[in-house]
Amino acid sequence: MTIIDNAVYVDGVRTAEPQNLEQTFETLAHHGGMAWIGLYRPTHAEMAAVANEFGLHNLAVEDAISAHQRPKLERYEEHLFTVLRPARYLDATETVEFGELHIFTGRNFVITIRHAEMSGVGRVRRRLEDRPELLRNGPEAVLYALLDLVVDDYAPVVAGLENDIDEIEDQLFSGDTTVSRRIYELAREVIQFQRAIHPLPEMMQQLRRGFEKYGVNSGLQHNLRDVEDHVERVISRADSFRDLLQNALTLDGTLTANRQNEASAEQNEQVKKISSWAAIFFAPSFVAGVYGMNFDHMPELHWVLGYPMAIALMAATAAVMHAIFRRKDWL
Repeated sequence: MTIIDNAVYVDGVRTAEPQNLEQTFETLAHHGGMAWIGLYRPTHAEMAAVANEFGLHNLAVEDAISAHQRPKLERYEEHLFTVLRPARYLDATETVEFGELHIFTGRNFVITIRHAEMSGVGRVRRRLEDRPELLRNGPEAVLYALLDLVVDDYAPVVAGLENDIDEIEDQLFSGDTTVSRRIYELAREVIQFQRAIHPLPEMMQQLRRGFEKYGVNSGLQHNLRDVEDHVERVISRADSFRDLLQNALTLDGTLTANRQNEASAEQNEQVKKISSWAAIFFAPSFVAGVYGMNFDHMPELHWVLGYPMAIALMAATAAVMHAIFRRKDWL
């Protein structure tokens, strides 16, 4: 069993550290309190053992094993199943890395299941252990603290994405040919980020609807509302990122088209010049070709002024054509 941490808390204080699930269940039965079990990528057999000990619903267990779930909150008769998508911004690669955290909360237990490396759950546990007055509120305190952690960790992601978008705006006007690919990659990250955060308001509404039924502490209710405010701000900024990227993509298409038009116009100018000079040189070549055929009956060949006339004709034709092309701005 890949158990990261396993402890039983009584009145908000860590009182036992069972070696296995059987001992955890026995400790709860004899001493009461709340069990908090942290698992990392459990197998089918391991999750089956957890489900048997704590009566977890089969559908929720299947979701927890298969992973790749969207954020959601599902209520069952004896427990609550929550899926969160933590995220962190990697400065080295300028990308967003997404994790997955599953949380089972029951009357006297919390089971956290991680499907990616993250130290946040451990930080929450240590923070709550330092505040037993908060931890004594039970599984709801743990769930809300984990929600708060995940949402707070979105702030560096938002800052990183915002910085990337600023860099794209600089690239757009510098003529960087890789900017289109960067826009698409960043848009994909923003969409993934939106998928992680958009379900959160509805999930929190579901939790709020259970305040009265489950007698949730007023302090925890206030904490959840504070988390909701943070979520709304994150969603608002993420949605604005998508609009900015769509505008950047449109602008990139416009700038690319303009550059292509400019290149085409320049190419047309070059073609005009080449065609003009070809025509100018063609006229003398034509005259020279005619008089170079050496027919017997060509009176001009026997004139004293025949040669100067041919030269003058070639020069005059070339000069006239040059003047015409210059007037048309082809030269």
